[in-house]
Amino acid sequence: MLASIWLRAAQRGAPTFLMTALLTGLSPMALAESPVQRQELIAALRQLDALERTVTHSAAHTTIAPGERYHFDYSRLLADLAHVRAGIQSHLTPSRAQPRDPSELAGDYRTERPGAPQPPEAQP
Repeated sequence: MLASIWLRAAQRGAPTFLMTALLTGLSPMALAESPVQRQELIAALRQLDALERTVTHSAAHTTIAPGERYHFDYSRLLADLAHVRAGIQSHLTPSRAQPRDPSELAGDYRTERPGAPQPPEAQP
């Protein structure tokens, strides 16, 4: 019974109606970049500059203590910040329609120092 209803609706142009309803429901501002959004993205780039300076300073002044197993991976964070910056800049100054870069942020900033003693494994 339900299948016959869907079949009749498809034959009567229901998909066309739904697509028209969806497209007319979008406002033009949803498709275009507003000047406020552009200013906010430019402000985000300035904040990224400040954050990169802070991270670079911290990386230069942080020493890894002997015997310390884990430390913060500043280089990975800086690479992710550069990736975010490139994404914002490409949005602000698009050259032409191109596919997005599918690479993801690393996200894991805790690394194990090479040569650190391994914890003993529990034996059953």
